[in-house]
Amino acid sequence: MVASPTATLPSAGPAADDMVLLSDVTVSFDGFKALDIKRLTIKRNELRVVIGPNGAGKTTMCDVISGKTRVVSGKVYFDGVDTTHKSDVQIARLGVGRKFQTPTVFDSLTVFENMELALPGRRDVFRNLFARQTPEQRDSIMAILHRVRLSVDLHTPAKYLSHGQRQWLEISMLMLSDPKLLLVDEPAAGLTDSETELTSELLLELAGEHTIIVIEHDMEFVRRLASRITVLNEGKVLAEGSLDQVQANAEVIEAYLGR
Repeated sequence: MVASPTATLPSAGPAADDMVLLSDVTVSFDGFKALDIKRLTIKRNELRVVIGPNGAGKTTMCDVISGKTRVVSGKVYFDGVDTTHKSDVQIARLGVGRKFQTPTVFDSLTVFENMELALPGRRDVFRNLFARQTPEQRDSIMAILHRVRLSVDLHTPAKYLSHGQRQWLEISMLMLSDPKLLLVDEPAAGLTDSETELTSELLLELAGEHTIIVIEHDMEFVRRLASRITVLNEGKVLAEGSLDQVQANAEVIEAYLGR
């Protein structure tokens, strides 16, 4: 059998335009191999969608990239830096921002106050409630909130926002640190049709300036993003390509889409 031309790729380091590289990465929990990725690359300023059945390794993959979970073997690179053994705090400082499925915002604070707390370097909640932002910081906050259609809700407590608006607020809070990479977990979950449309538009707008990895189950939302898709199954990369390509893949149909 003739060897594939890409057979030696897993041992190679990142290319100049690779924002994320997972090479020969394995993760195990109590003897169960949750992740087994030979090689996965995400290019700079690419919007990549990751799909797969429950337990496929999607969240574990994001945990590895963000430093929350340690690999058993292999290498993890972010923007050319070997982050395999770096902490989640160190990796965040390199430019990785993460938005979980359930928005983590302060319900009792207004939209603007939540943004103030998210300003880089602000860690003490009570001290920063009384701190004054610089004109540049205020301009940055207002520009981001305008972009996500929340500028009219500056003084609205977060608890009164819709689920979609809370999603946008958390993305806005992440954007204040100008991350190179955004990890976004199921942004379409629980949204109305109009919120789903606006969320897809927002992610597409951001994609030209940031690398974005989206974990999603809603296939209509995935179609709106019109991006390259990685299908995970049992911790492995099962297929990659456009939505039409992966939907036509027999292995994908059997493992996920046909269920």
